[in-house]
Amino acid sequence: MPNADDAQVSTADIRSVARVGQICALFGPDAPELTAAEVAESTGLNRTTAYRYCTSMASAGILDKGSRRGTFSLGRLMLELGVLALGRDGVVDLARPHLERLRTATRSTAVLSIRGTQGAVVALVEEDTSRSVVVTVRPGTKLDRHAAQSLLMEAFGDPLTDTDPPDSSPADRARHQQEVYEARKNGHSVAWQESTFAVAAPVFGSRGLVATVALLGAGELDLALLLEPLTSTAAALTAELGGEAD
Repeated sequence: MPNADDAQVSTADIRSVARVGQICALFGPDAPELTAAEVAESTGLNRTTAYRYCTSMASAGILDKGSRRGTFSLGRLMLELGVLALGRDGVVDLARPHLERLRTATRSTAVLSIRGTQGAVVALVEEDTSRSVVVTVRPGTKLDRHAAQSLLMEAFGDPLTDTDPPDSSPADRARHQQEVYEARKNGHSVAWQESTFAVAAPVFGSRGLVATVALLGAGELDLALLLEPLTSTAAALTAELGGEAD
């Protein structure tokens, strides 16, 4: 039988929790601080309601006052939870020496990403500086669902939150589904952004996919040269985590 506490949890309460998560997801390397007006614009809330959410979240430690007047940033509670989440599987600590060796062997920037709500989130970067052009990405960057790493997470894990634009065409959605299918079939994924590329392979733990390892580069892609050390690194990490390739 439901108890009194269950009866008191209303639809509005659940909706508020979802809204808090939506607001937290707005922050990132490109948006470390946001005003209540910017939160309102991104979420569809009116400014007064957005401000009330932000101030309440700041009181709870979820947000903090930003360095600029009227702005908010992620609070210490989120930092603590993020560190706990990263350390849950130990994958970041285990991955560091593997990524260093992978970077040296391929002369490419090596990246470890973990799963976020809307795609892959960069957790660790080993930059290759041996070339005249350095291709890199900042830790904490949220990659869109069309990135090589996000495609793998959708191919081998639960569906990601739908982030396609509302006006995306059936052809665009079909192309994305084909990319996910190819990632699943091949066991790796490749994505281009203008003249730069990312090649990614999945890392599995005891609970399934926990991360991806990727190589970043520019110009011509020699997939045969990069794929063997990349997949070997992902397999080594999978073995250390006690996982099995799907």
